[in-house]
Amino acid sequence: MSVAFRRESDEEHLEPRFERPVPPGPNPVTPRGLHLIEAAVQALEAGPRDEAATRDLRYWRQRLATAEVMPAHGGDEAGFGARVRFRRGGTEQVVRIVGHDEAEAGGDGIGFAAPLARALMGAGEGDVVRLGRDAIEVLGVGEDA
Repeated sequence: MSVAFRRESDEEHLEPRFERPVPPGPNPVTPRGLHLIEAAVQALEAGPRDEAATRDLRYWRQRLATAEVMPAHGGDEAGFGARVRFRRGGTEQVVRIVGHDEAEAGGDGIGFAAPLARALMGAGEGDVVRLGRDAIEVLGVGEDA
């Protein structure tokens, strides 16, 4: 049989598994975000350990080691941990500005480094901020925004 048709193992044809990318810069978290990271570490430590679980555990342990719990948001301007209600393109939305690991696609948590969060930071009720061509009117900032 030709060497071209022989496989040593199935493993040699799999895609390489890289480490999970860690967002650059600081790792600010809300108290809820810290709880979510701790829960991920505990679940992975308690479960079976295959290659993927071991890789995920390394990621979450690193995120836990670098987590910086930020003080609760207080004040009239949008900042880390704030709930912000705004109008964009005629539609009202509410978002919470949170850490990378707490951000949720399709949910109300957006990462502090996201373009929308960066545009909202420092804005208060009644302010209009720009995001590209969009004008965003801030309707409220706070826990109940």
